[in-house]
Amino acid sequence: MTPATPVAGRDRLRIAIQKSGRLAEPARALLASCGLSWRESRDRLFCYGESLPIDLLLVRDDDIPGLIAEGVCDLGIVGRNVLCEQDLSGKVNGSGARFRELQPLGFGGCRLAVAVPDSWTWRDASQLAGKRIATSYPQLLSKWLAEQGIEAQVVLLSGSVEIAPRLGQADAICDLVSSGATLAANQLKPVLTLFESEAVLAGPAAELEDVRGELMELLLRRLDGALRIRRSKLLMFQAPRELLPTLLPLLPDAEAPTVMLIDGEERLALQALCHGALTWQRLEELKRAGARGLMVLPVEGLLA
Repeated sequence: MTPATPVAGRDRLRIAIQKSGRLAEPARALLASCGLSWRESRDRLFCYGESLPIDLLLVRDDDIPGLIAEGVCDLGIVGRNVLCEQDLSGKVNGSGARFRELQPLGFGGCRLAVAVPDSWTWRDASQLAGKRIATSYPQLLSKWLAEQGIEAQVVLLSGSVEIAPRLGQADAICDLVSSGATLAANQLKPVLTLFESEAVLAGPAAELEDVRGELMELLLRRLDGALRIRRSKLLMFQAPRELLPTLLPLLPDAEAPTVMLIDGEERLALQALCHGALTWQRLEELKRAGARGLMVLPVEGLLA
């Protein structure tokens, strides 16, 4: 791809997201939780922002890094695997860094893994030496092989990588794995994880100088709040005052709690915004330590 040509400034921010696929709906839901709403075009490829001057472009996920690099879009929601693969490809071709990861988004988790036929007795990575490995991620795989000092043949396939061993095209594969069900259905087993991936917000390597920079900062603040909400609950309970030093360490990743005296000075009512997991086990532990009337409430909005 040729180096990006600077484009004229715009007064609207443009975000590229996957048109269809496993990241499409979670991406829309996350942006909607930031207060964004849109009017969709008839061809369903463009969504005009109504609540804010932030538009969506619906595309193939593989196209998103290039659209950012060329200035067609300002931001994109894409798998880290796609972003890093194309970043490595650009460096190999001498085009340099043209986009960057701005923020992990906490969904679409998967891993890039090497899988081998079930019939293999797996010991270690040295067994891949001299083998043919089919993948849609040649740059990530080649980088890992070089780091391990393993010489193997990388076989590039654009789809249906998991059937390559059965077709005689490869001895092993390197592909994205989430549940592992597809591998099992093709008599394969994952043996090595090369790369952990999730959906990320990507942006240009250079800062946006016009009003789009302000819109991006606004969106990043809202995203931070929306992501914290997903992990956050408001915990409320009462307890004897003397038990406070025992109870506070049991709060999972909590901000400074609000403590109020009730019944004179003998009992306390406490509420805390907890960002960690509030499991049944943790609530039962708090109760055993003396907390009573425990309530866990959802958080609808958060702006730090």
